[in-house]
Amino acid sequence: MQKTTSGATGTGSTYTERLTPSLWAFTGAAVAAPMAAMAFVPFDTTLALAAGVVVAVLVIWLLLAASPRIEVRDGVLYAGRAHIPVTLLGDGEWFTGEDARQLRGPGLPRDAWHLIRGGIDGVIRVAVVDPDDPAPAWVISSRTPDRLVAAIRRAQRAGGADRSAS
Repeated sequence: MQKTTSGATGTGSTYTERLTPSLWAFTGAAVAAPMAAMAFVPFDTTLALAAGVVVAVLVIWLLLAASPRIEVRDGVLYAGRAHIPVTLLGDGEWFTGEDARQLRGPGLPRDAWHLIRGGIDGVIRVAVVDPDDPAPAWVISSRTPDRLVAAIRRAQRAGGADRSAS
C-alpha cells in the first residue's frame, strides 16, 4: 500500500508505504486456520470452527502489524523504526528486476543500513552524506521505488529552499 500526497506542512512532500507481506505469506493464514480447527474437532465442531477463524484473523493481523512503514514527512525519511533527515542524504537511485536482485543479494553493501523485504521487487539505495554516520548508505525495499526516490528529492529541494530562506 503506497500513498503520495503534497501538503502545506513541513517540507510539503509526503510519501507513505507499508511493506506488507506478499500474498504467499497470507496463504499461511489459510493453512494455519484449518490446522488449528482440526485440533479442536474432537472436543466440539463449533469450537473448532471458532478456533480456526480466530487463528486466521490473528495470523493476518500479526502479518499486517509487523509490516514496516516507509515515510517521507517533514524533511525526514522514516524506514521502520529508523529515521534520518533528508538533508543528510545524497542522491537516491532506484532499481528493479535483475539490478534490484543484485543489490539485495551479492551487491548489498555490508556496512549499509537496510530494510529489505522478500516478495518486494523494487529497492532504493541512497547515500548518507553525514560524516559521523557509520552507515554510508540506506538500502530500502519499495513497491514504487521511483516514487520514493522522487519524494526524497522533493523533500531535499524543499529543505534547501527552507535553509536558503533563513
